[in-house]
Amino acid sequence: MSGLLYGLGVGPGDPELITLKALRILRQAPVVAYPALEKGKSFARGIVACWLSPAQLEIPIRIPMEAARFPAQAVYDRAAAEIASQLEAGRDVAVICQGDPFFYGSFMYLFGRLAERFATAIVPGVSSLTACAAAACFPLAAREDVLVILPATLPEEVLECRLKEVDAAAIIKLGRNFAKVRDLLDRLGMGANSRYVEHATLGSERVLKLAQVSDDEPPYFSMILYHRRGEAWR
Repeated sequence: MSGLLYGLGVGPGDPELITLKALRILRQAPVVAYPALEKGKSFARGIVACWLSPAQLEIPIRIPMEAARFPAQAVYDRAAAEIASQLEAGRDVAVICQGDPFFYGSFMYLFGRLAERFATAIVPGVSSLTACAAAACFPLAAREDVLVILPATLPEEVLECRLKEVDAAAIIKLGRNFAKVRDLLDRLGMGANSRYVEHATLGSERVLKLAQVSDDEPPYFSMILYHRRGEAWR
């Protein structure tokens, strides 16, 4: 009998935000897999490191983060094959996913390769979207508001077209695209109703008005939240 594949959402970084269900499965799984940079530690593993056991087999999935090389299909092919071998041997495999597995999560690439062959269960986690909203005390949407999630990597003209129509927006994947997004929001008169959040739930968390953010390149784990009314409850 094959093992069960789990996609475990473990939240945005604060270890206390992992759900009881994800923690139970994590502790029981004989095999644990997680995304990691090509060189260095895994952020996702770091969230749950205190609960891992030396008896568990660990499978780091080394993923290149350069935009030109991502998603790295060959990496996911190899990882899926390694995970499949464990499942075929009857071992459950828990794949740790920062945030939520199905919200811009790398787990979906493994899911697409394995879910038709093996029984799979998804455990949702606290996403970066809701974590940033909580950190900024900035409700996302109310009543008939439409919330749009926009990757900052989109071309500026596409971002402008989408932003002109929104009630509320979350702009993710800032990094080197921050200046482009900030200047666009200011030009559209949306800057005053925007909030910037980086490293939500971590010790390095910062929440700022857009005008307070320096020109230094923000980290990858940062987000801008916008609401046209300024406050969703109004």
